[in-house]
Formats: sequence, structure tokens, C-alpha cells
Amino acid sequence: MARKQEQEAASEEVVEVAPGVLRMQLPVRIPGLRHVNCYALLDDAGAALVDPGLPGPATWRALRHRLRRAGLEPRHVHTVVVTHSHPDHFGGASRVVRECGARVVAHRSFSFGGIGRVVQEPEVSVDDLPAPEDLALEVGSGERHFVTDDPEVPTLAGAPAPWDGWLGRTPWGGRRMRPPLWKSALWAASRVALRLPLVPKITEPVRDGDRLSLAGREWRVLHTPGHTGDHVCFYDADGGVLLAGDHVLPTITPHVSGLVADRDPLRLFLESLDRIGGLPGVRQVLPAHGHPFTDLRARTDAIRRHHAERLECMRAIGRELGPASVAEFSRQLFAPRSWGPMAESETYAHLEHLRLAGSAERRCERDGPMIYVTG
Repeated sequence: MARKQEQEAASEEVVEVAPGVLRMQLPVRIPGLRHVNCYALLDDAGAALVDPGLPGPATWRALRHRLRRAGLEPRHVHTVVVTHSHPDHFGGASRVVRECGARVVAHRSFSFGGIGRVVQEPEVSVDDLPAPEDLALEVGSGERHFVTDDPEVPTLAGAPAPWDGWLGRTPWGGRRMRPPLWKSALWAASRVALRLPLVPKITEPVRDGDRLSLAGREWRVLHTPGHTGDHVCFYDADGGVLLAGDHVLPTITPHVSGLVADRDPLRLFLESLDRIGGLPGVRQVLPAHGHPFTDLRARTDAIRRHHAERLECMRAIGRELGPASVAEFSRQLFAPRSWGPMAESETYAHLEHLRLAGSAERRCERDGPMIYVTG
């Protein structure tokens, strides 16, 4: 499978992608992704950073290097803006706050961890997870993890599990995702050594419709739940610029997890997608991964078609299998290399969407898995 934009390695180049907005790519190595776009919004007071990458010294070194290329120092950073609660977006914020004294802006429902919440599902759909040669795939006890031996590249597989339920069972009776234990211990030890919290304190919580003055212009906050419940985009109507986070990516479909607080995350995602796709006058879309692009409506329509096709596949699988578990649906939907917790989570989100729309039935057998009928 050809490498997609979002899977390209981080470049050290700093590029102005809109007036007063610089794109700085920070290295990550997580399933399906090799960089995160950290945008620097320049104004007379200094700079705001949008999504400052994963935690750890490698990210901090890369960020400082790119700031220097832009003629900036850490002391110039006055604000960190976080689009959503995935570690490759907020993880570097605590270090920026400690070194720069920056305020932190995120949606008021920002949450990472806690009972009943999944904390670490990958960012992209299972369809967009080729197993590239430079990622080792560990398989054990029926679970899969992407890891790397490169100490200079932060990896999401090393995040510690913050609550015991993370290693338990899913609502449909499957196993939850978990990182290798040695990676968990390594990341936890590095956090202790640096004396930094993984999750930054949100000093300026925002909600849908709020306005932010950054880079000499006004940005409107758009709450776009679905990929996560706290995802936000930022829209500069006058300049026609949209900071899209992970809500709309140029070539990869964002992951929609079944392990969230909302009953129908796919419905939320599709509604948010329609809202963003209908914004007037967007001329430049700045995603969190991949290259900036211009035709927003075409991309939102393509993502919507992907999910429509996925739902039709669910119906067809149900007609073939009859009553079946989430795992059985998932193994018909995805190739064997993709089987596991993440594929089941996507499958569950789509099955629940069908059920709540009246197109599927669910029954929960005592001490057994959930069974769905979509035929």
C-alpha cells in the first residue's frame, strides 16, 4: 500500500501556510502517522502553538529547533491551543507551559483518562493502518501493538495506562487495547524524571461559538465531536482559514471509536462533518496531519461516503452471517492483519449507529458477547 501524506516523516522545514501562520512538523511514530503539524500563530505578543506534539524530550528538541528556524525562542510562546485529547496533540503542552509560562486553550470537556473512558486508541481508521516496514508489530495474547526501537522518536505505544479498567473487557465482550508493559514503565519513568504531568491544566476552557484573537485575527471555536468528544476546530472567516485538527484529514479517515461516553459517536462525527463542510469561504484547510489543502467540501463528502459504504457492508455481512458478535462482524470487515481491539471498536461504533437508527437489533446474552442482527 502506498504511503499516504499523513504517514510521511516529519520535515524540519518551516513554512508559512497562511498570513502569520507557520506549519512546523513534529515527529511521531504511532499507527498510521509519522508527524503532527504544530502551527505557530504569530502576533505582536509572540506566538501561539496549536497541537505541540507528544510528551518527551525528543518532541521538545524538535519543537525548539523549528522555533529557531522561524526566528522564535520558547519565551515568545504565550499560548498553547489543543484541538483534542489525544497525546500526540496535547502531550507536549506541559513542557511548553513549564518553559514558557503559556496559557492552555482547549474545549471545556477536554478529558484524558478516567473510569469508563478509553484513553489511547490510535488516531486513524483501521483501513489506513498499513504495517510499514519501519514499525515492528508485536502480537501476543491476541493483541497487537505498534512499537519502534528508535529512542529519538516518541511513540504512542509507550503511554502508561492510567486506570485499571483500560486492561479489562469492552462493552461488547472483547479485550481492550494495551501497550507493552516495558513501554509503559519507560514513559512513566521519564515523566517522573522530568517532573511533568502528562495532562496539562486547561487554563482557558472554550465552548462552541467562542472567539479567540490570535495571529492578528479572530478565530471562531467550532465544537466538532466524533473523533473525540472534545474535538474543536478554529475558523478564521475573514481569511478563509480552518484549523481542522483531526476532524478532516487530507487522505486518511479519522478513527471513530466505539469506546466513548456518547451513545452514537458516528452520528456526532457525521453531523460535525456536515457542519464543517458547509462553512462558507474556506480557502485553506490546515489539518493536524498531512499537507494543507483547499477543497474542504470534497474531502468531507469523501469521508461521509466512506462511512456510508461501511454501514452498507455491515448490512451485507449481517445478511450473510445472521446473528453475530462484534468480533465476527469485524473479521468479515477487515483483513486478518487488522483484527483486534481497534477494528472491533470501529465495528461497534458502526453497529450501534445502525441499531440506534432502527436498522439493526442487539441482544446481550448473560456472560456472553453482544449479538447483532443487521440482515
